[in-house]
Amino acid sequence: MFKLKDGLKKMKEVGFDTARTKEWLRLSSITGGTQILIQGIGLLSGIIVIRLLPTTEYALYTLANTMLGTMVVLADSGIGSGVMAESGKVWKDKERLGVALATGLDLRRKFAAGSLLIAAPILIYLLHYHGADWWMSVLIVISLIPAFISSLSGSIFQIPLKLKQDIAPLQKNTLFEGLGRFAMVFSLFVLPWTFIAILGAGIPRLITNIRLRKLSAGYADWTQKPDVEVRKRILKMVKRLMPGAVYFVVSGQISIWLISIFGTTASVAKIGALGRITIMLTVISTIFGTLVYPRFARLPLNSKILMKRFLQVMALLVLTAVMVTVAVGIFSDQILWVLGENYQNLNIELVMSIAASSIALISGAAFTMSTQRGWAIHPGISIPVNVASIILGVLLVDVSTLRGVLLFNIFIVVMRVLMSVSYAIIKIIQNNKYRLSVKDK
Repeated sequence: MFKLKDGLKKMKEVGFDTARTKEWLRLSSITGGTQILIQGIGLLSGIIVIRLLPTTEYALYTLANTMLGTMVVLADSGIGSGVMAESGKVWKDKERLGVALATGLDLRRKFAAGSLLIAAPILIYLLHYHGADWWMSVLIVISLIPAFISSLSGSIFQIPLKLKQDIAPLQKNTLFEGLGRFAMVFSLFVLPWTFIAILGAGIPRLITNIRLRKLSAGYADWTQKPDVEVRKRILKMVKRLMPGAVYFVVSGQISIWLISIFGTTASVAKIGALGRITIMLTVISTIFGTLVYPRFARLPLNSKILMKRFLQVMALLVLTAVMVTVAVGIFSDQILWVLGENYQNLNIELVMSIAASSIALISGAAFTMSTQRGWAIHPGISIPVNVASIILGVLLVDVSTLRGVLLFNIFIVVMRVLMSVSYAIIKIIQNNKYRLSVKDK
């Protein structure tokens, strides 16, 4: 009779690491289970916001959150990837890890000031264009600051815990943040205004970031000062990633920008509401960002291993994307019922929105895995390709309608996947040639 012990023995003989598998299952269950709970709370909070805010207010809320994402990307401009790349080299050394993190945080503060100065006037104009008074527009911009600050610092504070794979405290902190947001949402029953909804998301994260820094202090020395050499290496990556970041600001949320310029306020609210459903994909991206990407950053310079792991991740994400899109298509009526009567009869648009986000998840994974290995595609290549994609998309698709904008968005993310995946594979192959040449010498 076949025994479990014999089976495990044979698995080991063929190179199957049962101890590592058990550890992966443990970490995946912690991360996945907690993330499902966290994103469930986030989804419920988002639905309450959609239902409590009038359509015009939710349109303003969508614009503000879109600009918040823009501000965060501009303030980062590749700093986060540079810090992760530097931290991955010294993650076992508490002092040197502290230097890398302190340098990255210092750079982000400086970039954040410039990002705010650029984005704030544009957002104020767009909010006023869609019906907000000038004073209310300014108030909404001010309400974004807590969320803006916490987003920039929080991602840096998470790096030591991710590299050390200390997942449980990280997930617990995120859960507290989600519960805090959920509690703040109920203030909209009394004050159904955009700036109240935004503050409800920003304040809890600002509070939990204090605890997150204390947790990271167990692995990194926060008394360290920024280092000039580390700054140079991070800025070298920023120079290559910043043009792509600027493009991402434009293309990543281009559907919102096109609708806000050419469409109606109601269309802005609809595309924002559909976007809330894509929060389910955050579970997947967070699991990979916590468990997969940091481990990929730590892999040795072995092209065979790198290629194998990269293709495994891509295959898993493609399968997941197909399954999620099909599931949403089957249950589209039920999902739209949850959003409320203002968003009915958007079945096709819902599937298109989920499809675009699923494809973007694959592109983001390829991009993140590349940059965290220190591979950044030259802007001289990425920018022309991306700009040409946008121009071609505008010429082929009618961007004056909601459905047309979503189709345009799908076209853009498909082009981004082709570029990101191709570049990562090329770099892995080149890495092998570099190793062989060094070995010969």
